[in-house]
Amino acid sequence: MGGMTLTSRRAVLSALAAAAVAGPAAAGATATPAHAAGDSDAYRSNSDLYTRLAGQEGVQFGRRYRRHGYADGSESLGYPYHRTTVMALHGGGVEMGTSELCLAIAGYHPKTLAPLQDGRGAHDYWMFEGLRSSGNSELHVTSTNCDDRVALSMAASSLNVLSLHGCTAAQAGTVPRAVVVGGRSTRFRSLLKAEFDTVGIAWRDGSEVPALAGVDPDNPCNRTMLGKGGQLELTTELRAAMFAVNTRAGRAGSTTDLFDDFVGACRAAIARLEQDPEQAVL
Repeated sequence: MGGMTLTSRRAVLSALAAAAVAGPAAAGATATPAHAAGDSDAYRSNSDLYTRLAGQEGVQFGRRYRRHGYADGSESLGYPYHRTTVMALHGGGVEMGTSELCLAIAGYHPKTLAPLQDGRGAHDYWMFEGLRSSGNSELHVTSTNCDDRVALSMAASSLNVLSLHGCTAAQAGTVPRAVVVGGRSTRFRSLLKAEFDTVGIAWRDGSEVPALAGVDPDNPCNRTMLGKGGQLELTTELRAAMFAVNTRAGRAGSTTDLFDDFVGACRAAIARLEQDPEQAVL
């Protein structure tokens, strides 16, 4: 598991005071600022960004998505349908590592895009990515201001969304390597936390960190068929430990055991969630 030892929730909470002091110093050298609100954003929305950077898609920023084909042409038999979309609203160089995690949790190798062979299938995904050599934090659009039509349509046609974000340990109030588990779905949060416990990844519940809780109804993770979803805010140190070469070019091909553990935990939680009774479309 990338050299990480099992960390209980009690251990995380007992270390909060120390992390609040040590977190900024540890993260400052490598972290770009994370945003919990839109006050400091340069762009009011995605459409504002697309308009003001017209002609720069593929140069300054990019978008990637995948919708899988589902069909039921039978009058007497039922066939599988789509349930879950994975999102990285601030991928690429904006909140590093979230693009690679988005692809892998959706069921694809982040470098080759080959399907994962773990028996858990594939999910739809959408991501916005900063492609600049520097200054990608300026491309951040806070989640509740996301108005990308494809992203919102994918959320609206999904029962579940898992949205991936980056933060600092100081913002999360945690030990350096940890994840804040948020979103309006208490069931999804519970399953994610249980799976993180299994692989020894430290977590804190979003209810304890309001700025990172991901409970606003306008957050794309909650704009689902069910009106609720999941959001994960990963600290800089946790994301950095997932890659041997922590650059935009190097990350996808240098994932560590910790990356695999995190991806496996998320995919297991999604698989369990999709077995719940409310996951049936009546």
